Amino acid sequence: MSYGLLLLRVFVGGAFFGHGAQKLFGWWGGYGPQGTGGFFSSIGYRSGVAMAVMAGLAEAGGGALLALGLATPLACGMLAVVMLNAIFAVTLKRAFLLGSEVELLYLVVAIALAATGPGRFSLDRAIGWDDNISGLWWGVLVAAAAAAVSFVTLTFFRTKPVPQAAPT
Repeated sequence: MSYGLLLLRVFVGGAFFGHGAQKLFGWWGGYGPQGTGGFFSSIGYRSGVAMAVMAGLAEAGGGALLALGLATPLACGMLAVVMLNAIFAVTLKRAFLLGSEVELLYLVVAIALAATGPGRFSLDRAIGWDDNISGLWWGVLVAAAAAAVSFVTLTFFRTKPVPQAAPT
């Protein structure tokens, strides 16, 4: 199980770090703060550049922490907030297998890793935190905190209402 958690953490953490670096620095084909900020403004966020930087910091920082297995619940919470915002601001209007499943998958992975813990090969384990910051209630706490922060972000930092899913 430890090798599986290591692989999952490093891959997902690296992917988030990459997405954050695209927003912050324009690396790997990203648009940097200005370009990403323009997109954020177009989907209704106030201060698009500032929101893009905050999303980039959450993704890059949370991704790096997750890959290292350091402060794992905090890392998972940062990533869950970004994914909830992406789901409700961008992909909720799409059907499950037509564009929203990747964000949902990342959200579930973040919450699951908060509940499971980082595993044996992690900095949390090396400093003795792993037994204290993992378990079911950490997963619940991460999900609840991410939902609360995302609610505030989507309600008070957007000019457009959250899109509703199309009736089926």
